[in-house]
Amino acid sequence: MFLIANLIIALANILDIVFTIYTFIIVIAAVISWVNPDPYNPIVRFLYGVTEPVLRPIRKLMPFRLPVDISPLILLLIIFFLQKFLVASLVELGYRIKGGLL
Repeated sequence: MFLIANLIIALANILDIVFTIYTFIIVIAAVISWVNPDPYNPIVRFLYGVTEPVLRPIRKLMPFRLPVDISPLILLLIIFFLQKFLVASLVELGYRIKGGLL
């Protein structure tokens, strides 16, 4: 049973790292969007390709338009919630399966 518990804990830690990296990518993309970057730059294309598929549905769900795009902020709040709720719950589940305490 401890193998399953260790697997769950490891997956939770990897998920936490992925969320953290994606948070940095979102912040970098938002900052770069302020300076009107070259759309043919490979870094800009990568950032746009990675963040836009997630930001587009958030923009469509917003009932109003603001002069400033707040969809990256909403996405960051969602990621922080998932880190605090989902990752922490998976780690706790892993430790409970092990029979140990946090």
